[in-house]
Amino acid sequence: MQEILKLKPVFQERIWGGEKLRTYFDYDIPSDHTGECWAISAHRNGDCIIENGGLKGMHLSEVYENHRALFGKAASPVFPLLTKILDASDDLSVQVHPDDEYAMQNEDDLGKTECWYIIDCEEDAEMIYGHGAKTRKELEKMIDEGEWDALLQRVRIHPGDFFYVPSGTIHALCKGTLVLETQQSSDTTYRVYDYDRVDEKGEKRPLHMSDAKNVLTVPHKDATVKPVTVREGNLTITRYTSTRFFTVEKWTVNGKAEKKLDVFTLVSVLKGEGSVNGLHMKKGDHFILTSVCKEAHFTGDLEMIVSWIDPIPC
Repeated sequence: MQEILKLKPVFQERIWGGEKLRTYFDYDIPSDHTGECWAISAHRNGDCIIENGGLKGMHLSEVYENHRALFGKAASPVFPLLTKILDASDDLSVQVHPDDEYAMQNEDDLGKTECWYIIDCEEDAEMIYGHGAKTRKELEKMIDEGEWDALLQRVRIHPGDFFYVPSGTIHALCKGTLVLETQQSSDTTYRVYDYDRVDEKGEKRPLHMSDAKNVLTVPHKDATVKPVTVREGNLTITRYTSTRFFTVEKWTVNGKAEKKLDVFTLVSVLKGEGSVNGLHMKKGDHFILTSVCKEAHFTGDLEMIVSWIDPIPC
């Protein structure tokens, strides 16, 4: 069975997208308005293809369905995680995502708890994260009256920052931001505000006020992130978050390093070049270390964001 599944990304054009996925990662993007690289995905709206080994040419969803042994004891009926890289050349809409219960009842989709690692950003870049309303009545009044400056909380960001974004959190990435996003495998977004902008046809994108009001968390609670860094020889590990939805770490390799693995693990290379169990990897590559791979052997200089889901105790 196959130890490593290397993925071919799926690119999504967006009204707020740009060309940094090409200039930063050297990807062959479809246009200068490419906003999203679905780097590791089995979602129906962007299903990655395996690029190596005996499973080459298969979609990740097919592999997950028909070769479940590669994913250990994964209980989810669908591949549970999705890794993206987002190029916010312009502001994203102000939005919120539902939890699992609401999304399954209303969208036939998973909920969407996510997190962001800031790969790069402009000097004065910021994001919208949370709101100042104390009650749901106050929140709905401020939304209905368009009091966006008073309602929305803005946060300055810097390269290397990490943010955890639970479902129910109002948020938006803003102009000049390049982000790696780890999330539940969902494509359900409820737009609250889109700056009254129009697409190439002169039409505004739809808003989802009713659903958004239903799922917004009131009052807002910041999800505090306290990174912890340890060294294991030539491997430096920074843990950002560990919840029932996912664990996310940054692994930095300088030289040769080994890492024991307990579960299948998603890996995105943000910097450098080297090899993983003999397979060449470079900046912009994305792969899964399957449950067959009990130990990863790295050589070279690599900076990676990795994620996995810890098994539920019996």
